[in-house]
Amino acid sequence: MSAHPHATTVFLSASDVIRLVRQHGLPACIAGVAQRIERDFRRWPLFVKSARIASHSETGVIELMPIADASEFSFKYVNGHPGNTRSGLPTVMAFGVLADVATGAPRFLSELTLTTAIRTAAMSALAASRLARPGGTRMALIGNGAQSEFQALAFRDLAGVRELRLFDIDPRATAKLMSNLQGEGLVLRPCASAGEAVHGADIVTTVTADKACATILTPAMIEAGMHINAVGGDSPGKTELHPDVLRAAAVFVEFEPQSRIEGDLQQMPADFAVTEFWQVLAGAHPGRASAAQVTVFDSVGFALEDYSALTFLRDTALALGIGERIDLVGGVPDPKNLFGALRGPATNVAGSPRQASRPATPAALAREPLAG
Repeated sequence: MSAHPHATTVFLSASDVIRLVRQHGLPACIAGVAQRIERDFRRWPLFVKSARIASHSETGVIELMPIADASEFSFKYVNGHPGNTRSGLPTVMAFGVLADVATGAPRFLSELTLTTAIRTAAMSALAASRLARPGGTRMALIGNGAQSEFQALAFRDLAGVRELRLFDIDPRATAKLMSNLQGEGLVLRPCASAGEAVHGADIVTTVTADKACATILTPAMIEAGMHINAVGGDSPGKTELHPDVLRAAAVFVEFEPQSRIEGDLQQMPADFAVTEFWQVLAGAHPGRASAAQVTVFDSVGFALEDYSALTFLRDTALALGIGERIDLVGGVPDPKNLFGALRGPATNVAGSPRQASRPATPAALAREPLAG
């Protein structure tokens, strides 16, 4: 008897995802995830959507982010703890699952810490490619932490940015970013303040980490025609923009019910007008109205982006033969006799003694096809 294809799960560890990105290339991964996000946002009405479920504490937040269409369900587990780096842990740690709606079987399980950085940058640059003024090449990047290099490369490749004006309250973060981006074809200009970085920029990306109501950008810093990519204000009580910056701009969001709770939008009254970005991609909204208009993408991260990233990882891992099949659930010979599994030796899904997990080579995966 062969293993039922719905009973095993393809698993990508953190090292597997690093290997995948190295083999496929980071620019190709960012572009590939951006393409998946655009494809899936154009299918927006077909997804069952909800705001993420969050458990907040004094030190951070732990969240679950679910979404589903008619064939696949996905969720991401993710945290945000700005103080983690003091103890050697990442600020953000994540993993995600793709499951088969028809059976509920988890088909794919993957690390998403590195992937979250890739998908966040891909989402930012995709939004800017539709909302920023054409021809803009200068971006202020305020907050030079773990997400900053990914944002820089995504905007280089997908939005035409050639010059970065950099500021972080920790000069070591800027030095790290500049070292990592040497030889990447970008002009790097460290700045002494956020105001200096913003002056003359076509695009402004804020990606700060402190879990606080901060005012990184004020109205006096904003120039006509700027596009603002506000990434760091992504939980209740955490903002980056002065409310008057929003009042003077056309504001675009991912999923409005979630953004009103978590984004910079949380500062505004319930009737403050915003546009969900999928409408721009679908042609239902024109996006930027004029060259002088200020646009804001109030990005908090939405579950559909993680679904897109997971499907990209699954398909790329299949093509590269990366990952392994594991018995995550359902490893009993008789699903109607769960207790009976305790009477004999541990078995795999075929009912024979368990053997070591096997690599998910293209040939093996072809014999045991994945959903989608």
